[in-house]
Amino acid sequence: MHMEFGPDDTIDHEGPLTPYRQLAAIIRARLERGDWPTGRPIASETQLTQEYGLARTTVRRSIKLLVDEGVLFVVPHRGTYPVDSTQWDREN
Repeated sequence: MHMEFGPDDTIDHEGPLTPYRQLAAIIRARLERGDWPTGRPIASETQLTQEYGLARTTVRRSIKLLVDEGVLFVVPHRGTYPVDSTQWDREN
């Protein structure tokens, strides 16, 4: 199931899509809007946990999904960074 999410959407805990997939879609939309430019880290897990009211494991799962899709990459002890959007796998 594929649903469109905007950068300002919130998590719908009653919705048909799991919260981690909703968050991944919201992060992708925020990247497309330019909230986190290439070369700059996105918000930390702690910030995303607080902003979206999700468990840290849910946030980590969202980030892992986007890493697996080639949208983000993680630098240990430094942060999570966006991949240049021209290199994203648009199939996902």
